[in-house]
Amino acid sequence: MFKTIDWTGEAVVILDQTRLPADVIYRTCRSAEEVAEAIRGMVIRGAPAIGVAAALGIALGMKDHAGDPIPELRRRMERLSALFASTRPTAVNLFWAIERMKRTFAASEDEGARAAVEALEAEAVKIRDEDIEINRRIGRNGEPLVPEKACVLTHCNAGALATAGYGTALGVIRAAVEKGKRVQVLADETRPFLQGSRLTAWELSQDGIPVTIITDSAAGHFLARGEVDLAIVGADRIAANGDVANKIGTYPVAVLSRENGVPFYVAAPLSTIDLSLPSGDRIPIEERDPEEVKTSGNVKVAPEAAMARHPAFDVTPARYVTAFITEAGIARPPYEKSLRALLDGKP
Repeated sequence: MFKTIDWTGEAVVILDQTRLPADVIYRTCRSAEEVAEAIRGMVIRGAPAIGVAAALGIALGMKDHAGDPIPELRRRMERLSALFASTRPTAVNLFWAIERMKRTFAASEDEGARAAVEALEAEAVKIRDEDIEINRRIGRNGEPLVPEKACVLTHCNAGALATAGYGTALGVIRAAVEKGKRVQVLADETRPFLQGSRLTAWELSQDGIPVTIITDSAAGHFLARGEVDLAIVGADRIAANGDVANKIGTYPVAVLSRENGVPFYVAAPLSTIDLSLPSGDRIPIEERDPEEVKTSGNVKVAPEAAMARHPAFDVTPARYVTAFITEAGIARPPYEKSLRALLDGKP
């Protein structure tokens, strides 16, 4: 399988997702600032993936400062943490990874600057490696929910491109295929960045999994005709009550799935759960440049005089979620209890 993100010891290497599917190009980031700009500019995207990128970016930004006094190194750690925290506000995995790196630094700084820098590098690589294994466990836990013959509807991209590898929603699909199940996928195109048609379709095609691209507005048509057996999406943040922030357009898919009696599953790592927020109305929603809505690629598709809005995410109320698929098991309603139980290690 292709690598979404890699660490050379001197640089962070990122598969440029803005160039897919036409070009498979890897961007080599040699500074923390370049990694941060890659996150901000959607070169790498997906909640788990940007968490991994932030961890590696911090390690990279600290690596050339192993000779600095600890007070200066501590100030640099704070600056780097703030830099990555400013890149994208909605995905909680980003902040989870930053906090984990900050804890690693705090636990190792008494051993000296070089030891602290080495500990940060080791922790960042560990976060990346753990993410791949977590995704595989999500896949194994979710596979039994997929019928022997199934058409799965998905929105945006929650695959290997959105993680360090294997994927969350697409990880469940991959695990089902590896079990010998006959699975085909309907992929919403996911305007305006077309993560479904450009990225999900590319990933699944690489694996030989049948995929059909549909427009975002066509999902209800196929659900109503009985052509969809289940819907699976990823998540950028899950509130304590089970409300879910995910790519804009997820909410109508969930509502239409419920209306047509189709299970709607959310596949995500435990790091996506934010118990500090009681409900989804507290989740910060990123608003991106409206010009991204008025263009397709580099082509203008709207008049200059027209205004546009570009919320990058929406919030799906917990009542529309059939179950959450995590590396620790399946959470079902009531989510206030089941999500906390998974985090406490009591599935």
